[in-house]
Amino acid sequence: MPRAIYPGSFDPVHNGHVDVAVRASKVFDQLTIAVYDAPPKRVLFSTQERVDLFKESTAHLSNVDVISFGGLVAPDLAQQLDAKFIVRGLRAGFDFEAEFEMALMWRNLDPDVDVVCLMSALQFQFVYSSRIKEVARLGGDVRSLVPASVSSAMEAKFASAS
Repeated sequence: MPRAIYPGSFDPVHNGHVDVAVRASKVFDQLTIAVYDAPPKRVLFSTQERVDLFKESTAHLSNVDVISFGGLVAPDLAQQLDAKFIVRGLRAGFDFEAEFEMALMWRNLDPDVDVVCLMSALQFQFVYSSRIKEVARLGGDVRSLVPASVSSAMEAKFASAS
């Protein structure tokens, strides 16, 4: 099977993201996790920090690499990497509408690229990076929602901001 791209801001990467990456790595010969360099939202971690945290979280997956990117996933990054699929995770509710619109736009930009959606595991249906940051910023325990390296990095970020 061809190469796939799993794009996102991943600020921070959480266990739902890792679950999608693990499952996608079993479907595709090569999976490139593409960390968006300039998301349209305020980020906690720099691009390099987000890349490094996702690399640490997927180090056990031999067919997964993590890069940063700017610009359009389709057609630019997909053509650069010769990827024919874009992987997305779907949670219940709002995700379907947003991902459906995104998939149609990507299809419009590059008809040769298809979007493959993997349903989030039940335990990750409520896990959102923005909510994790909010809870952690207020001193809540998010260790069960993120990889250990991410939890440590978040603690350090919020400790230095105090």
